[in-house]
Amino acid sequence: MSTLTADTLLPLEPAPGVSAPRVARAEWIKFRSLRSTWFSLGAAMILASGLGILVAYLRGNDLAKHGGFSSDIDFVRLSLSGTLLAQLAVGVLGVLMITGEYSTGMIRASLAAVPHRTPVLLAKVAVLAAAAFVVGTVSSFIAFTGGQAALNAHHYGVSISSPGALRAVIGGGLFLALVALLGLGCGFAVRSTGGALATLFGLLLVLPLLVQAFPSSWQDHISKYLPLNAGTAAMETIRRSDSLSPWAGIGVLALYVAVALSIGLVLLRRRDA
Repeated sequence: MSTLTADTLLPLEPAPGVSAPRVARAEWIKFRSLRSTWFSLGAAMILASGLGILVAYLRGNDLAKHGGFSSDIDFVRLSLSGTLLAQLAVGVLGVLMITGEYSTGMIRASLAAVPHRTPVLLAKVAVLAAAAFVVGTVSSFIAFTGGQAALNAHHYGVSISSPGALRAVIGGGLFLALVALLGLGCGFAVRSTGGALATLFGLLLVLPLLVQAFPSSWQDHISKYLPLNAGTAAMETIRRSDSLSPWAGIGVLALYVAVALSIGLVLLRRRDA
């Protein structure tokens, strides 16, 4: 009598017809079929746009009441303030995109169909990056439009054609997409939802607090290279002395993402499902 082994249960070669577009399509179907996807993206849009408009409205009222105006106030960045909370929603989405499969055991089916594993990670990256960038950019545009309308009531608003405004709006979408991918990389590396979230929020939120304990001369050189500070530089139209240039900031955040995904890929290929 023949006995069943892991080799007979799981194919050693990809299933017939497996290709990068088909793997991406399968990941898209899984992505859009989960309620958590729409809850996370919806929360990100509400936070990014709604909070941004609210902050701009309150700041405009405050300036009008006290008759104050300062040339160093970045009114574009002000209307994009909601991205600081929206990053939490997209970061959670990135983590859950992979840790959810580990918790339910679906990852075994995914890796059985695509045993080389790398296409699975790349497909998830493509799907998540596209979704987070579109939602992030649309949310940033809504926040900018609504926020500047609120500021215009007190003659403080700027137009999308103002220097750096369009780049800042697109930068908001890029920032949220990269945070989502950072969450995905942490999820692949840690596999546990709680552990991956702790790692992600430690990188984004705890590191800046720890750096504040350093001497001030160190803070100026270190803080601008942290993920949060580097990524949000893309949404600034007035360059601060302690921040990177917009595209340099995006590049630094992208480097963090590349490292996280590379670690996740190495562990994905070495560990059992």
